[in-house]
Amino acid sequence: MRALMRALMVFLRLFYQSVYLALSQIWANKTRAILTTIGIVIGVASVTAVIATLTGLKTEVLNMVEEFGTNTITIIPGRPEEGAKRFASWWTIRFLPEHFDDMLEHCPSVARFSRLGWMEPRTVQHGEESVEGVKFLGIEPSYHDIVKRPMVLGRKVSVIDDMQVRQVCLIDSKLHRKLRLDRDCIGQSVLVGHQRFIVVGVIEWRPPMEPGQSPENHYEVFIPFRTAFKLQREPPVIAFAASKSTEIVEDAQAEIRFFLRQKRNMKPTEPDTFEVSSVKRYMDMFNSIALILTLVAVGVVSISLLVGGVGIMNIMLVSVSERTREIGLRKAVGAKKIAILTQFLIESVVLCFVGGLVGIGFGQLLTIALVNIPRALIEGFSMPMVYIPVWAIILSFSFTGCIGIFFGMFPAIKAARLDPIEALRHE
Repeated sequence: MRALMRALMVFLRLFYQSVYLALSQIWANKTRAILTTIGIVIGVASVTAVIATLTGLKTEVLNMVEEFGTNTITIIPGRPEEGAKRFASWWTIRFLPEHFDDMLEHCPSVARFSRLGWMEPRTVQHGEESVEGVKFLGIEPSYHDIVKRPMVLGRKVSVIDDMQVRQVCLIDSKLHRKLRLDRDCIGQSVLVGHQRFIVVGVIEWRPPMEPGQSPENHYEVFIPFRTAFKLQREPPVIAFAASKSTEIVEDAQAEIRFFLRQKRNMKPTEPDTFEVSSVKRYMDMFNSIALILTLVAVGVVSISLLVGGVGIMNIMLVSVSERTREIGLRKAVGAKKIAILTQFLIESVVLCFVGGLVGIGFGQLLTIALVNIPRALIEGFSMPMVYIPVWAIILSFSFTGCIGIFFGMFPAIKAARLDPIEALRHE
């Protein structure tokens, strides 16, 4: 045990001396060290920036999933890829409100559902202010229980609003400011065409989920579902549903699919003219895409890290050549081959670690720039503060350490094998 402790102390002392000497060499040859590690810095900065940005995007997507709920199911009409109805008109495959009647009685895994009337964008006016292209949605009261979107002011759409086809509306907080309504705007009216709607609530603004839509001009108004049919003749109907738990989402999807096929009188051989999908599916798809992007980024920047490794090997060979007499002197006073090899190997790894540390710093700066530049250019763009996860830092240092060992091994072996007499004669 005492011999083991003595050996450990000798190794730690050698390790400390080697690290100190390596840092001294880097400081003494700063320009050379910077040029040598630039490949490592670029590689690590690129990898960590990509990982940090994807981490921020994943956080944003998870927040959106939590808003909808992992047990949320979307139901939309759509043409099948094969069969007689693959070229069918919209009027043939569209949903009618009665298609969803009695769904809860026939789908035991479904906790609630809400029909949505997807209306054409309209112009909303209040006083001298008007906003064009506002998105209108006709919703049922259960929509608020499925899509947990906070109310900023007022109340939600009620059952009485829907049953009595009231001309009331919820507006998002961004539209509230754009129309310059009073701070407490409950009870004030807005004009939609020639129709007057009473504002009963202000709902929190959310960026658009549909791809290709700019958040800058994204405004939403929610009205009762039956009122939507009064405002627009037969608007397209979709639906949101929620299963009783995340574990039975697939069961709920199967029950909804069977129920809708029965409602639409479809034959067993006919393909579906609608799509039933869960939010969980989109989350899994995003995770797969993020993983592929991360692997591609790591693969591409690995080339930069390998180039940096070649530079490390080159500079270590130069260092061995410059310190040949020092190596010969150390061997002459009794230094073993393993001590020389360890010293140069540690110097190579320390040089890589320094490059990795600088690369992580630049990676964080690059990530902040990637997030803040779009935020400055696009109004409403938001993303949580991105950060480099701990596992990415560990991965970066592990990879740079492996590069230091791999590319530093040849110079270290060359130094360890030097003949002390020939080394002392070296000029």
